[in-house]
Amino acid sequence: MKIARIFVTIPIAALLLAACSPQPAPANTPVPTAEPIDTTITLVDDMGRTVTLAAPPQRIVSTAASLTEILYAIGAGDLLVGRDDFSVYPETVASVPSFGTLWGDFPAEAILGMQPDLVLAAEILSAEQVQALEDLGLAVYWQANPITFEDLYANIQEIATLTGRATEAEALVADLESRVNSVLETVSAAETTPIVFYELDATDPSNPWTAGSGTFVDHIITFAGGVNAAAALEGAFSQLSLEALIAVNPDFIILGDADFGVTAEQVTARGGWDQTAAVLNGDIYPINSNWMSVPGPRLVDGLEAVARIIHPELFD
Repeated sequence: MKIARIFVTIPIAALLLAACSPQPAPANTPVPTAEPIDTTITLVDDMGRTVTLAAPPQRIVSTAASLTEILYAIGAGDLLVGRDDFSVYPETVASVPSFGTLWGDFPAEAILGMQPDLVLAAEILSAEQVQALEDLGLAVYWQANPITFEDLYANIQEIATLTGRATEAEALVADLESRVNSVLETVSAAETTPIVFYELDATDPSNPWTAGSGTFVDHIITFAGGVNAAAALEGAFSQLSLEALIAVNPDFIILGDADFGVTAEQVTARGGWDQTAAVLNGDIYPINSNWMSVPGPRLVDGLEAVARIIHPELFD
């Protein structure tokens, strides 16, 4: 019996010793290495230029209020190290250094001094000015001003791609689309299509400045359920003679120059303007001009405001 137990015990002990013994490592075992992450960003801007960044920018200079507002709206305002004097929204942007304005001498050296790794350029910059910045070794991405809301959404998404804020942009665009669609649905029940004159500047009341067709102002008025009184004109800055204004006979006058002190009372007192339905009925309204002329996310605020002005019966 003892001999039998010995024979049973020895194999078990041998197995335990074998399990505890160090095992030789397999020959030529490859050591896993992390795959390099490609952070390169390449986009074609609205000038048709291919812009390539080695990584998402950490220092951005914005040359237009619309671009500045988009940056903040997608949560990339912390990347801004320089701006123009007209970039004043949101209020926190006041703490960002300004290079001044683009009027007069082009401030290329001032922009260079801000050490940006990306300059966001709007339509206000010419091809020559963009080239001047590139000649200084700066990366420049140029965007055309949007004409439609779809254009606006595309601009937002491009800047989000450049800054690594795709998720935030997706949420922003979804919210803007929802608000625009809500206005469209509401005004679809309108029984009238009022004529709207948008006033940019009436320093000369006989030839006031307005916005013609092919502009965002025209697009907003149309989406709000109205007709642009200056639709026969073209361009963001067009003059409509008083005679033509009287002939068109707008139902509403919206004052984009109210920010500069123009009031409904002043419009009523202008010679000849009392021949329009808008003046006769007292339908003259101020609006925040930034909602209409700065092509950023707040254009939807402008749409909502215009729709409420010209179709109050649908929003009560």
